[in-house]
Amino acid sequence: MIGEPEIDGGWETASGAEGAAEALPGGPEHERENGGERVRGARRPWLWALGGVVAASAVWAGTLAVQDRFPDVPRLDYRHSPDLCKEFELGTVGQVAGREFQGRESAEGVSLAQDWSYCTVSTEYQEGTMMYGAQLLVELHKKGDPETEFATGPGTDPATRMNTDERFGVTGLGDRAMFDRYYAGGGSRLMVLDGGSVFTLTVQWYNLKDGQSGSIDESAMDAAMIEDMRALMTKLER
Repeated sequence: MIGEPEIDGGWETASGAEGAAEALPGGPEHERENGGERVRGARRPWLWALGGVVAASAVWAGTLAVQDRFPDVPRLDYRHSPDLCKEFELGTVGQVAGREFQGRESAEGVSLAQDWSYCTVSTEYQEGTMMYGAQLLVELHKKGDPETEFATGPGTDPATRMNTDERFGVTGLGDRAMFDRYYAGGGSRLMVLDGGSVFTLTVQWYNLKDGQSGSIDESAMDAAMIEDMRALMTKLER
């Protein structure tokens, strides 16, 4: 913290403050003759020093004010994609499902606080077979830190409510990664936090023949979702 300026020596000399000023060449309290011209003396050096301290204090106060208004921004290692479906591939998930994903639809938004992009895909309808759908959301938080709200609750859609009691973590993917299960089965959600970026991938499956969720190898699907998420994050790296 910048305090009062320290001045070497006392101000009271044998002749007082005025005497100290007279001892300075061309002191500001006096004028002297120089070739018939009256020359004004130089300013006291300590006044220059005091001015520097005041200026430094003003700059420091301004810096603190700016930092208060604009706190540290989250780390963003990924770029915004206006058309996320062009970046998003479900090659490994498609292999586990045994189906090809299509019907791609993208959406995106840009603001001062956050950029986001979204993609939804699904498999083609075939009567009597398992159908799959997938949604991907990428959020780039440019001001607030998303960590405090990351994976704090289930989804809001009653049809796709998540069972947080079955939530489990994933290592080696971003700063933090979590899996959720659907309450009624038939879907999983993978959430990844990496700095100020949040990636959410949801994969659903259901049997069109009886309208019920089908049975798949969830462990294999989990591994496939992680693999495709890692590929996407690599592709979006700055």
